[in-house]
Amino acid sequence: MNDVYSHEGRATGRETYARDWRKAMSDHVAYALLVYTGLQIFVTVHAIKGGSHSILPYLALVVLVAGIIPACRWFEKRWSGLSDEQAADESYLDAFKRDRLMLWGLAIGLPFVLTGLFKGIAAVL
Repeated sequence: MNDVYSHEGRATGRETYARDWRKAMSDHVAYALLVYTGLQIFVTVHAIKGGSHSILPYLALVVLVAGIIPACRWFEKRWSGLSDEQAADESYLDAFKRDRLMLWGLAIGLPFVLTGLFKGIAAVL
């Protein structure tokens, strides 16, 4: 049988498959890291082109390694410890949505916050 899956991870054919929260969060973490890295590089390069000649924009890139990876790992670890039964339990949907929202909020918002913070520090110095 050739089932087609919806964006929520359930089959739209006759058979339905439970979503594996562990894999779903792992996928979100991987994509969030890619988005964060791209945004961080983009806004840092933009800040450097904007006339900032200090080392602070480069320090913002270092924060990627020092801050976001452990934070993302925390989200993934929180979900990877689920048993097979828990990983398919739909009662985890609200917690998953909350964690996913927090993860993507960090991935999208943090590059702008960090660059703004470092630009503010550079302006004061």
